[in-house]
Amino acid sequence: MINSARLHSDLSRLSRETGMMLATIDTLSDDEMAAPSLCEGWSRADVIAHLASNGRTLVKLIDWATSGEPQQLYASPEARTEEIAALAALPREELIARFRESAQFFAEQSDRLTGDLAIDEVDLHGKVIPATSIVALRISEIVVHHHDLDTAWTIAEADPDSQLNAVEAAVRTMRAKGAPGMSIVTEEGDEWVIGDGALSVKSDREGLIEWLARGQGRYIEADGPLPVLPTW
Repeated sequence: MINSARLHSDLSRLSRETGMMLATIDTLSDDEMAAPSLCEGWSRADVIAHLASNGRTLVKLIDWATSGEPQQLYASPEARTEEIAALAALPREELIARFRESAQFFAEQSDRLTGDLAIDEVDLHGKVIPATSIVALRISEIVVHHHDLDTAWTIAEADPDSQLNAVEAAVRTMRAKGAPGMSIVTEEGDEWVIGDGALSVKSDREGLIEWLARGQGRYIEADGPLPVLPTW
């Protein structure tokens, strides 16, 4: 189970990051919603729709962790794509409402993680996630995709622990997708090793999120050429 104090802290940070993203979304006009995001091939509306879908999908991981019964997150990759497209096509106010409802539902369902957990780990598209990190995973989704909206908001405005959640999620993805070997150190003192750890990489958490999630290496220091990373 998650210690109740930790869960309260995680949910408080999730509420903060979600609130900031909602504040950003509320400023976007219809035309701005339709503009491209930093996610290749996705508009801002697609990003918001993904998070509206993701909030309910991650509740299935809570179901899995508490029951021990494996859950199918989507019927198929095509079904996931279709759901996101359908949400993105909704009128602006309805899409925002779906995002709010999904966020609230996830937060409410997360209370179940303070009870006995049937299993220690769950699987998200081939990535093994500690059951106690499901809320942190949602935080990372909010932080990275808020960045993807490409507005005046920056990752520096996220809580430091939320930034850490996002880097950890990105590292988990790089490991699962066979990224080149790297030893990663942040200015804040965090360390991770991917593969054989051959390339030494250093930045602050903000810089690492930009690079690991979206390939933006402007704040990265390395002792060799930066590799092309798998897409998140």
